[in-house]
Amino acid sequence: MKKAVDIDNEMKAELISRAIGAQKYSFAPYSRYNVGAAALFDSGEIYTGVNVESASFSGTICAERNAIFSAVAEGERRLIAIAIVGGTDFAREEYCVPCGACRQVMRDFADKDNMIILSAKEPDDYLEHTLDEMLPFSFGPESLD
Repeated sequence: MKKAVDIDNEMKAELISRAIGAQKYSFAPYSRYNVGAAALFDSGEIYTGVNVESASFSGTICAERNAIFSAVAEGERRLIAIAIVGGTDFAREEYCVPCGACRQVMRDFADKDNMIILSAKEPDDYLEHTLDEMLPFSFGPESLD
């Protein structure tokens, strides 16, 4: 495995800025809750994603999974950190946290003890958690060994 990229304050600000930049492309005409995400992989590449809603809600995808799946489609496998921003009508008045489905997908591609989740409003206003803090007692790939 490749060495993990260090997540310093500059990288955290970059991830959050990229998530904010992506948010404007969110398609959420039903909930009006617009989300942007930026995922950092061990290659050093950052992939962005937005939530895309469907009139048939089961066809909807969250921003976090959109970013992760885009990265996987490019050959990435080890998620290091993700920044998430969101709010009604593109506002960022609260901290947006990943849903359970997104946390589980993160678990499949990350070291649960070291992967960082940044729930942000602005590059200098965010909450930071490890995946293990957000998904304790998780079921992961090693559970199938």
